[in-house]
Amino acid sequence: MAKKVVATLKTGKGKEYSKVITMTKSPKTGAYSFSEVIVHNDHVKDAIAGNQSGK
Repeated sequence: MAKKVVATLKTGKGKEYSKVITMTKSPKTGAYSFSEVIVHNDHVKDAIAGNQSGK
């Protein structure tokens, strides 16, 4: 399924978007969880900073 998203992002206007995958550690269990977001290239740093503030 991920291959379809990547293939779609490489054609046409999809080049303006990036897939951001961030990892967070649960303070309660210590387990890691991953979140995936597709954002415009101008907002990649905002997406990363927004997820890290939830520590």
